[in-house]
Amino acid sequence: MATFNFPITSRYYGIETTTLKTVDGRTVAYLRRRFLPSPDRFTLLLEHFVTEGERLDNITARYMDDPEAFWRIADANAAMRPEELTETIGRRLRITLPEGIPGAANNA
Repeated sequence: MATFNFPITSRYYGIETTTLKTVDGRTVAYLRRRFLPSPDRFTLLLEHFVTEGERLDNITARYMDDPEAFWRIADANAAMRPEELTETIGRRLRITLPEGIPGAANNA
């Protein structure tokens, strides 16, 4: 079994790897398919409304201090194509905690 070492911040962290033997005898290592998680696995922190000219990496840098974490916003909004999230001005984007991390109960 092949091993890929993705950091914990990567969307591919924890994805299984496997190999394929080609007809010419070569062994090719690859990642198994990654499925989009269900949006209900994310705890909503706030909503962001897209404005003209915004880019997802800038939005992610603003809220998550990491422009490469755009995939977290894509996952939380069930987007197969991250670029679709900023195509419509006024679109509501869910900004969430990482998948599976529960939020604190609001006792106010």
